[in-house]
Amino acid sequence: MEKGKGLARRWAVELHDASSSSSSSHSSIPDPPGFTRSAPDADDAAGARQRKDSETAWKAQKAWEVAQAPFKNLMMMGFMMWMAGSTVHLFSIGITFSALWQPISALRSVGKVFEPFKDPRVDTLAPKLVFIALNLAAMGLGVWKLNTLGLLPTNASDWVFSLAPAREVEYAGGGIPLH
Repeated sequence: MEKGKGLARRWAVELHDASSSSSSSHSSIPDPPGFTRSAPDADDAAGARQRKDSETAWKAQKAWEVAQAPFKNLMMMGFMMWMAGSTVHLFSIGITFSALWQPISALRSVGKVFEPFKDPRVDTLAPKLVFIALNLAAMGLGVWKLNTLGLLPTNASDWVFSLAPAREVEYAGGGIPLH
C-alpha cells in the first residue's frame, strides 16, 4: 500500500469546507468567550499613544542611568587611587593613567553613548551635560593624583633647566700653587 492512500486516518480533520467558500462562513463561527471584535479605532490609537509614551519615558530613564554611570566609576577609581598610595611605582602610575584615559575616551564618544536614546520626544541635553561633568570630575581626580605623585611640574625646581644660570657676584682666589 502506498503512503497517503488507502484508509483515512481517524484523527484527521478537514478544516476547509468546499461547499461554503464565501467570506460569510467566517461570520457564522462564534467568537471564543472573552473575545470581542471591534474596529481599530480610538482604543488602538490610545494604546499606540500609550506605548509611545511609555517608550519615551523608558528612553529618558535609560539616558539618565547612562549619564550617572560615570559617578560609580568615579567612586571606584577614587578608592583604587587611595589604595595605590602616594609613592611612585608601577601600580600607582597605571591606576592614575587609567583614571585619565577612561574619561578622555568617554568624552570622545558622547554621541555614540547617547545614540540609542535619540528621539525627538526625549531631551538628552541634560543627561549629556551630566555625563560630561562627571567625566571631567573623573579627569580632575586623575590630574590631582598626578600632582600627589609629584609627576606634574608645579614647583619652580621643576623648571630649573629653562632658567638662565645665576650671575656670579663674587670671585675667590688666592693661595700659593703647589707643584
